[in-house]
Amino acid sequence: MTARPNRTSDPPGARSVPKAAPTSHATPNPAQLPVAEGRPEGYFPTGPLPGLAHDEDAPVYVISIAAQLAGMHPQTLRSYDRLGLVTPGRTPGRGRRYSARDVALLREVQRLSQEEGVNLEGIRQILRLGAQVMALQAQVRQLADELAHARADAERRVAEAHASHRRDLVPIERGAVVIWRPLPRR
Repeated sequence: MTARPNRTSDPPGARSVPKAAPTSHATPNPAQLPVAEGRPEGYFPTGPLPGLAHDEDAPVYVISIAAQLAGMHPQTLRSYDRLGLVTPGRTPGRGRRYSARDVALLREVQRLSQEEGVNLEGIRQILRLGAQVMALQAQVRQLADELAHARADAERRVAEAHASHRRDLVPIERGAVVIWRPLPRR
């Protein structure tokens, strides 16, 4: 195994990272994971990725590794960052760090561009609308949870009200009520 030489884009003091030999238990490429049933084609994963031991939003990949995982050139990733399509996290030294979600998003941008023929402005709109849909879905889930809690609370209060009713009173039909008045004493 040979180490890759430091490039001018690497921060000073950065160590060379040797290329790892492929293994059978390697971390899966997020963009090549199977699409779950019921999801539309082109859906990029937003939940936990199988086989990954870290948070999918944790910025862990340097630009060269993220580019390799996404099947792109690092300069393309820099362009997408400048255009605001995929904005990675930054280190204190301003180096880019990509998360698994960013890599999946890069693959989606590549698919839209190459397979669907969508231009970069169209991709920006698709990503914006996708993020908006995800935010609205999260809001719907939150409101559904609040509604379920409110219903459970209302049912609990109704049950408490029924439990507090006096048991010595018996309901009767209105038409069957007879009023007895004693006759005056003579």
